[in-house]
Amino acid sequence: MGSQALPGAAVRRKIRVLLPTLLVGALGVVGALAAPPPAQAAENTLGAAAAQSGRYFGVAIASGRLGDSAYTTIANREFNSVTAENEMKIDATEPQRGQFNFSAGDRVYNWAVQNGKQVRGHTLAWHSQQPGWMQSLSGSALRQAMIDHINGVMAHYKGKIAQWDVVNEAFADGSSGARRDSNLQRTGNDWIEVAFRTARAADPSAKLCYNDYNVENWTWAKTQAMYAMVRTSSSAACRSTASASSRTSTAGVPTTATSAPPCRTSPPSASTWPSPNSTSRAPRPRPTPA
Repeated sequence: MGSQALPGAAVRRKIRVLLPTLLVGALGVVGALAAPPPAQAAENTLGAAAAQSGRYFGVAIASGRLGDSAYTTIANREFNSVTAENEMKIDATEPQRGQFNFSAGDRVYNWAVQNGKQVRGHTLAWHSQQPGWMQSLSGSALRQAMIDHINGVMAHYKGKIAQWDVVNEAFADGSSGARRDSNLQRTGNDWIEVAFRTARAADPSAKLCYNDYNVENWTWAKTQAMYAMVRTSSSAACRSTASASSRTSTAGVPTTATSAPPCRTSPPSASTWPSPNSTSRAPRPRPTPA
């Protein structure tokens, strides 16, 4: 190779000026290469993190706290789905038979929609938080009241609610895998399917859900019973989704609940549920109703 003359003084001065810039630029490139990819870097909120794997991260909102700016700021920033804490439950929406009241539920719904959130309705058929008039019923009268309640609430929110927890907590705690002994269960073993058929007819566009707690471990009897109920149901309406209710709460912070992918009629994946061979914690105590 031929020899080259050394650069002139002017060129040498430019090199001295550019070297620090080039070094900083090179360090910036290294930093960029070491930084997480954009998909991971975007996980700066709970909702965004959940969205990376096709999930959403929901929050239970109390209508009485909507005037609390710290509360609503956290809820709006972190979550992409909203559930009314108590405002869409049976005692709140139908305090007297045939007389519906949606004022509190609508406040939560309107806040969610105005802030770009999807809304999950909770809940239509449940042994708890029934108004006194419903608790006094049994047999066919209670069954009809359940049907009328589902129709009344879903008619009001038709086309507006993304998912409905149609039936809530129908299985007993413990290792039996049995149905919970409730007034609804005593109307007949088909009450869950009737509830889902009624809900599907009331709003064909809503995703229908069965919701329960202490079903995080695939090996637990309650989990297996819930899955078997969804899998073997003769009603396609009853096979929309089953979800695990997992709540955490801190004073002054909205109650939160994560959700699995919106539809599942096959066994959950190992990434979602503990491995059957894993050492898992015992079922947690029943959470305080939200």
